Amino acid sequence: MLLGEDDIPAELTTRDNWGGWVMARLDDGWCAALDRNTLLCTIYERRPWICGDYQAGDHDCLEQRTLHHLA
Repeated sequence: MLLGEDDIPAELTTRDNWGGWVMARLDDGWCAALDRNTLLCTIYERRPWICGDYQAGDHDCLEQRTLHHLA
């Protein structure tokens, strides 16, 4: 879920079923901002607050990756 202070390029966002703004996902389920070759965020300096709250490899990160079949 994106917050009001998040500064994300509009083409990388979409509305969810409840009307909130979220990061868009491509057909493969991965975030639209993820570079598939490097697996690095292409908007790292502008990434949403929630992305900065997750630490790569921590429990929450791994749980989300498992839920979305990205592990």
